[in-house]
Parts: sequence; structure tokens; C-alpha cells
Amino acid sequence: MSGTSLTNHLLIAMPSLADPNFAQTVTIICEHSDKGALGIVVNKPLPMRLADVLSQMKLEPSSTSIAAQAVLRGGPVHGDRGFVLHRPGGAWDSSHQVSDQIQVTTSRDVLAAMARGEGPESAVIALGYAGWEAGQLERELLDNAWLSLPLDERVVFELPFEERWHAAWRIAGIDVARLSHIAGHA
Repeated sequence: MSGTSLTNHLLIAMPSLADPNFAQTVTIICEHSDKGALGIVVNKPLPMRLADVLSQMKLEPSSTSIAAQAVLRGGPVHGDRGFVLHRPGGAWDSSHQVSDQIQVTTSRDVLAAMARGEGPESAVIALGYAGWEAGQLERELLDNAWLSLPLDERVVFELPFEERWHAAWRIAGIDVARLSHIAGHA
């Protein structure tokens, strides 16, 4: 995998991945280099809503639909740090462009705009992230913990959370029910 970046890819947890942080997850890789990788899990809602996050920031949602928006568990690292995955657009203080289709913003101004109903049209809010040190993600891929595929925006922005893992497998052209839970190496 040396020299191959998985930035702008989805990682689909293999059925045998038993780690409770990642079992049946779909993760978008926002950055991947020889120094490591950072991703956001996009299918595990927390028992909280955007109103809860906004309240902690002393912001008031302008509508009940904004207040009711789900917040995801983006990963086990820094669970108090917020990330907004969204389609490009807007001039936010701290954004990282993952690709032409998606960027991630970590600054307060995007949440303030969302509270006013002026934020990105399509956005996913997550607390925490998944992180891999140099070479760790490559080892996990070789150990058959993950399947990677190019980002499909529908998985991130259009599908209900509970359908994303199975949908990602279908997009990959794989019937997950037919996969063995035991991986081998030839």
C-alpha cells in the first residue's frame, strides 16, 4: 500500500471486525499519508441531537428540524471535538477539503451558521474521530479488518444511518451475508 492514499475513500468494517468502536461501521477517510490517517465514522448516531451541541456552545437553533439533527460518534479519539462533514461551499474559519465533493470543518462558525439555518445544505455532525498511526491502517487492511472503496456521497449524505453499512457493501458489489468471518492469506 506504500504510496497509495485512501483519502476520500470509505472504509467498510469487515463482518469479523469485533472492536466495539468499529463493528459494522462506515468511515470516510479525510486524510491519509505516510504519517497516518484520520477518518470520521458516518453511521453511528449518539443519543444526542444538534440542539445539545448548540446549547453547550450557547447557540440557539432557529428551527426544530435543525435542533433535531442527529450527531454521530465519529470515532473513539477526542470524543469532545466536533467535525462537520459537508459538501464544498462557505467560507469557514477551519476547513479541510477532502475532495471536490466533500470537506470537513472544525470551527465554531459553521455550527453558528447551521443554528441560524444558513449552514451547508448537506452536512453530517460528528463528535470524535478515528485515528491511525503511520502504517497502522495499512496493517489493518492487510489483516482484512476493512474493505476500502472510493467515496460515494450518497452513503454520507442521503441514506439513513442504519442502512449505510449494508449499502456500502452493495455499492462494492458484495453480498455481505455471503462473506466468511474467517480471513485467509494466500
